[in-house]
Amino acid sequence: MKKNALAALYEKDGTKKVLSSLISIVAGLLVGGIAVLIVGLCNEKISLSGAWDGIRIIFAGIFSTGRDAAGTLTWGFNAVNLGNMLFRATPLIMTGLSVAVAFKTGLFNIGAPGQYLVSTMVTLMVALSIPSSAVPVGVIWVLAFLAGCLSGALWGAIPGLVKALLNINEVLACIMTNWIAASLVTWLFDISNFKNVTESTKTGYIYKTTYNGVATAKMGLDKLFPNSQVNGGILIAIVFAIAVYVMMSKTTFGYQLKACGSNRHAARYAGIADKRNIVISMAIAGGLSAAGASLYYLSGNTEFFWSTYQSLPAIGFNGIPVAMLASCNPVGIIFTALFMSMLDISGLQLTNLTAYNEYITDVIISVIVYLSAFSLAIRMMLSRKKKPHAHVEETAAPAADAAPPEEPAEEPTEPAEPVTVQTEEGGDQA
Repeated sequence: MKKNALAALYEKDGTKKVLSSLISIVAGLLVGGIAVLIVGLCNEKISLSGAWDGIRIIFAGIFSTGRDAAGTLTWGFNAVNLGNMLFRATPLIMTGLSVAVAFKTGLFNIGAPGQYLVSTMVTLMVALSIPSSAVPVGVIWVLAFLAGCLSGALWGAIPGLVKALLNINEVLACIMTNWIAASLVTWLFDISNFKNVTESTKTGYIYKTTYNGVATAKMGLDKLFPNSQVNGGILIAIVFAIAVYVMMSKTTFGYQLKACGSNRHAARYAGIADKRNIVISMAIAGGLSAAGASLYYLSGNTEFFWSTYQSLPAIGFNGIPVAMLASCNPVGIIFTALFMSMLDISGLQLTNLTAYNEYITDVIISVIVYLSAFSLAIRMMLSRKKKPHAHVEETAAPAADAAPPEEPAEEPTEPAEPVTVQTEEGGDQA
């Protein structure tokens, strides 16, 4: 019974999706470990013991507490690392959800960086422009968050409109809107009064929202993870992920979105407004990405570098591997985002505690991303399909058993002749 239950569990599509993601993660970690080992053996300053320290930090750097007086790595509960991991995972969850919602509708939202930038600009402008002396900071926070989400939704709807009305590929439209957003944000902040002029070395940055007394509530997480950046934003992101899961899996609207993603023309034939759903899907995707930016910068402990025209925020692109690794499952995105942020923290630990640099973790992430793109092939390899001829033999056997009962039907042969004669006579009369 247990074997049958395990076999049934293994045959489920969800199980194979999880296994394919785990295979990608393990392969990435192994490649990263091998890279650390090779670099350590080839570098005299690192040696084999230093390479072993690097490998351990890659696999469990989140629990590293530093080095003791003898220079040995120490391990334990590191509240700062764990809290910072949760903080960094918050925008990753939102951009991952953004990519997943669009992907379920058959669209590839590569415009998350632009939506993230537009939301950053609107969120900071609202949070810093409304005087906290006249309006409660809680109200300012809500207004800034909603304004940021709305701006991102409107920016995301642009590629959706172009796709629905002009049938222009959404990837091209998203790339254009990304760079338009970068230039627009740079120009508007350049002519604004939000640049940090109180600190002489921070003129390239925008004020933190705490300058106006606005910050995301800690919700008790600062007591669990003292001295870290974590706040209630991670809880809000988890609520968003659950809400997206319910929307996509338990509602008629979610079914319509997925129907458009499976076959847009069949959905239109069934009476589903495919063009409307494309625009709405990209607007929702833009709003989710924008929510990630709002939660990140409303935390009050991060500042925005406003000269963005030369580059796009990596957090927008990182939502793609987060979504792909989770097979675009909203609940799975929570865990893949946590894993990616854990690797980010491990990279910082690798730089601080060893002679390696943090870019080793980028190699790991790139391998995981590369393999996650082949998740379908991995799932096919995990599937054990029966051979075609075996299936034919199985279906032929019941047919042979069912053949004998049909023999008595062949006995009455004499009445066949009159029927033939009547038919021929009828033909002559005609």
